[in-house]
Amino acid sequence: MKSITQRFGRKQRSYGKQKALWGVAYVTPWLLGFIFFFLIPLLTSLIYSFSTVTANSEGIGITFMGMKNYVTAFTVNTSFNRMLTEAIVNMAVNVPLIVIFSLFLAVVLNQKFLGRSFARSIFFLPVILASGVILTLESSSLVQAINDQNAGSRGLINALGSFELERLMLQAGVSETIVNYLTGAVDRIYEIVSQSGVQILIFLAGIQTISPQLYEASKMEGATGYEAFWKITFPMVSPLILVNMIYTIIDSFSRNELTDLIKTTGFVQFDFGLSSAMAWIYFLAISIILLISTYFVSRKVFYHE
Repeated sequence: MKSITQRFGRKQRSYGKQKALWGVAYVTPWLLGFIFFFLIPLLTSLIYSFSTVTANSEGIGITFMGMKNYVTAFTVNTSFNRMLTEAIVNMAVNVPLIVIFSLFLAVVLNQKFLGRSFARSIFFLPVILASGVILTLESSSLVQAINDQNAGSRGLINALGSFELERLMLQAGVSETIVNYLTGAVDRIYEIVSQSGVQILIFLAGIQTISPQLYEASKMEGATGYEAFWKITFPMVSPLILVNMIYTIIDSFSRNELTDLIKTTGFVQFDFGLSSAMAWIYFLAISIILLISTYFVSRKVFYHE
């Protein structure tokens, strides 16, 4: 008996074409939002970056100035260069730590133990605390007073812990470069944990889609848990490592002192031309970093069909 599509003279689509159509369907809302709400402001800011923008009784006046705003951003405004460098360095340090920490915790939280759901919610709690109304409370007087009161003792504890860890690793013969990197990770552990909630969920969802038969077969072959992780878990979640790396890079660039400088230049000093130039330099820097990192990581990604 012929299928309904064949009965009406329509060819049945292949699985690959069906996946492509569903992909287009999911991307369409974002694409429409980009075209109607984001494309015009994006092009407008590009025009502003090459111009001097003035507001008067007749409206907004735009005077073309060429590359002057870009030259000013790099030469006159010295804070921009420093903050851009700091943002790139912090990203290069934090992204590997966040991705590795998220994958490790996702593997741990995927195990069966008492209170697993509660443990998962604990690690996702910083994401909730860093959003919406809760985020604005961090700048309030009460929360600020509590943070200031605890800052001294917490900083002393972190310093002592880092010093002890550094001493032990140096005595064990570990390279000084690696020691400095790891002790820096200890000092910024709160920052790493607070930015790992979404990545942990993504890794956890990916690990739970791995077929249990693969692990059962590996046990029958005598593989250890360590071997099962590197031969099964790690290759199967490698596409999600790429996804989490891209997400973490963008997230690290979206909240720092440089974004505050761009906002202040535009909406406090009302220098929209310079602010737009800074934003476009920042955008190009992020794009180059994403292209380079995606190119190298995607070559090692394993896609299971």
